[in-house]
Amino acid sequence: MTFFLFCSVGLIGLLLGGTLLVQGAVGIAARLGVSPLLIGVVLVGFGTSTPELLTSLNAALAGSPGIATGNVVGSNIANILLILGLTALVRPALLDHKIMVLDGSAMMLVTLLAVPMLLSGMIGRIEGAILCAALATYLIVRVSKGGEIDAIDELEAPPPVLRASVAFAAGLAVTLISAHFLVLGAVGFARLLNISEAVIGVTIVAVGTSLPELVTSLIAARKGQSDMAIGNILGSNIFNISGILGLTALIHPLEVPLSISSYDQWIMVAAAAALLGAGLNWGRLSRISGGVFLVSYAAYIATLVRSL
Repeated sequence: MTFFLFCSVGLIGLLLGGTLLVQGAVGIAARLGVSPLLIGVVLVGFGTSTPELLTSLNAALAGSPGIATGNVVGSNIANILLILGLTALVRPALLDHKIMVLDGSAMMLVTLLAVPMLLSGMIGRIEGAILCAALATYLIVRVSKGGEIDAIDELEAPPPVLRASVAFAAGLAVTLISAHFLVLGAVGFARLLNISEAVIGVTIVAVGTSLPELVTSLIAARKGQSDMAIGNILGSNIFNISGILGLTALIHPLEVPLSISSYDQWIMVAAAAALLGAGLNWGRLSRISGGVFLVSYAAYIATLVRSL
């Protein structure tokens, strides 16, 4: 019962904290005149990944590498198949060709970069440095290429800097505490039910830490801002691999569970390829495509359940 309470508090806290973090960061950036490009792709896309970062770091430091790596891989899978699937059902999303060429290709490249690292069974500090360098390269290239992504509605009347700063600080504090509770609860569940931490990481923890992406994308889709929804997911997935795995491995080398290196990571690669292919070939995600993504995610979860 205690583990369930920890997980519940952690999940609710991550949703609240992640939302406050993004709103605060976007509000501060808007008041300081930061470009819509950085707000749309970097602040929103990367900002919604803060729960993943703090959760993976907590898990790694707590000696739970299965949760740390499973959280990243599972979040990337959920971001595409679950969140974009739901987003497309709410409103078919246009996949801007320029965004897919730049950000979609970057997502695919960092995903492929992680494959040999995951297959090796260990992501050490050298690999972490390589991933962080890839993130820095992406940011430099993306900013130099320019191009704007529509900002969310809140940017039409950004809040005062003080209020945005308070929201950001509160969001960070709530997210830190919530990540700690979620890891405690997830590890407890895994041990109580005799389920591997890797499975808990790619399912409960991954979906929980992806809640800010889900909320942001669904709101953007409902308001007809498909660029924001897609940019949010692309930026998040890039940061999950290059930033979260990279930073976590730099601080604490990660042992990769066999189930992730032999199965889950290939689902992540296939999901990234499906999104990139849809963007480059069709330029949109229809409701049918969204349904296919959701069915694929359900099938993936079903295979994990059957393996228990």
